[in-house]
Amino acid sequence: MTKLTLPYLAFDPATRHLRLDPHEPAFFQNPYEAYGFLHGASNAFFWEEFGFWCFGGFDDVNRLLRDRRFGRQNPAGVPDSRGAGQDRTHLGAFDGIEANSMLELEPPVHTRLRTLVNRAFVSRQVERLRPRVEALANELIDRFDPTGPVDLLPAFAAPLPITIIAEMLGVPVEMGPQLLDWSHKMVAMYMHGRPRETEETANLAASEFADFLRGYVTERRRNPGDDLLSLLISAQEDGQKLTEDEMVSSAILLLNAGHEATVHQTGNAVGSILAQGGDPRRFFTSPAATAATVEECLRFDAPLHMFMRYAYQEIEIAPGIVVQPGQKIGLLLGMANHDPGAFAEPLVFRPDRADQKNVSFGAGIHFCIGAPLARLELQVSLKTLFDRHSKLYLAEQPRFRDTYHFHGLETLAVGF
Repeated sequence: MTKLTLPYLAFDPATRHLRLDPHEPAFFQNPYEAYGFLHGASNAFFWEEFGFWCFGGFDDVNRLLRDRRFGRQNPAGVPDSRGAGQDRTHLGAFDGIEANSMLELEPPVHTRLRTLVNRAFVSRQVERLRPRVEALANELIDRFDPTGPVDLLPAFAAPLPITIIAEMLGVPVEMGPQLLDWSHKMVAMYMHGRPRETEETANLAASEFADFLRGYVTERRRNPGDDLLSLLISAQEDGQKLTEDEMVSSAILLLNAGHEATVHQTGNAVGSILAQGGDPRRFFTSPAATAATVEECLRFDAPLHMFMRYAYQEIEIAPGIVVQPGQKIGLLLGMANHDPGAFAEPLVFRPDRADQKNVSFGAGIHFCIGAPLARLELQVSLKTLFDRHSKLYLAEQPRFRDTYHFHGLETLAVGF
């Protein structure tokens, strides 16, 4: 294998095989350097550490996300395929949640679940939350310690989305820290090279999370309210309702997805904007400017960098790249968002760019159901933060967590 240009990766042009440890600090602190090299070498490559073909060209990723010959549901029937072929008896609770998660299912089951859940996330429903999000953002800013640097992740980025999604579901907001703890432990299952201890911790979190939600489902059956759990209980599609297992899995998915990516995107966005220097309010001068700034943040430094799918038949994806039924592929969203073939000067932060687009929420039938809510939370929270603190500055250099394929900061210490 020929080693080229970057000291921490090796790429063989003849076979298109890549050796790159995702835990290499030089990579996870700045994956865009490696992406830039790969765009010049090959947008498609076999990533040896993961053991499957990956695609990082914008057009390829956008196309493959929509290609129904691929899907999220493992043909072998293992909900979380990263342990396929291994003993999974210690993951019964986690696999039980995944087995009913719309993110891991395909039509017709996926269609029924998504149709029932989507009613709460259409744009007109989400827009009604704007005053609440703004009020909450101001409340959190009011609590900042005025005497010293503030870590924006626990003080602002994390409590805002978890509070909103807890209120939407109708579970106690004071349970926020516990919900976050369960979520973090479950999401750790998606990390490369996870140890057995992480699996056991995730399984216990899944069991406790499910038990907690079953209690609230029982309560809402007796006393329905104006919340998402009550809506899920009463909602029907062609005479069919969600089962309790489907309801619990859907609620956990919404809680986990409803804050995890938004927390990281908020941190990444604040870091990106402050790195531009000058008055950050210039990016938020109108609703249109604010929306464009959020879209550029989503493109410029996305929180999810890899989305995996399974082939459902033998497919030649590109010349010389053939996958068999059941094999995985990796779609590199962060790399696609920096494709120089799709974006002029992709490393430049430019909200007014004419080629504004991104695949940060995915595409096709698994396009993020919470995208309207995430966009609204980002628009409101970022504008409110910078309107209140236009002289915000980085108190220390932000560092990213060793959690590829999620891409988020360890801390975000700011002064004002």
